[in-house]
Amino acid sequence: MSLTLEQIAQHLEAEVLTCPEHLQRQVSHAQGSDLMSDVLAFSNPDSLLLSGLVNAQVVRTAEVAGMLGIVFVRGKKPAEAVMLLAIECELPLFSTRLGMFDACGTLFQQGIRGMSDLVRPR
Repeated sequence: MSLTLEQIAQHLEAEVLTCPEHLQRQVSHAQGSDLMSDVLAFSNPDSLLLSGLVNAQVVRTAEVAGMLGIVFVRGKKPAEAVMLLAIECELPLFSTRLGMFDACGTLFQQGIRGMSDLVRPR
């Protein structure tokens, strides 16, 4: 199952911070992480990143990993420079008041699956 970024924003009661023109992107998998090395090692393109980090490194990591968007949890919002970088990368950013556990659980209830469905044991 997949949802659009717009539907995800609604389910998470999230504020759209950047790139509203890309809210029709389809997402079927998501990853919650504050370790950008894990995002690079264990993510697949065309997924959604949930994070409590709000710095430029998160945007750069998501761009390299081919993510479709970033949801910042616990009501966090990045600085303007980070949002400008996301706009340059055409990467939608969102902010939800939900914590990481609740945000991931909400998406799971809506049919979004984690990266473990895609990552094969080594």
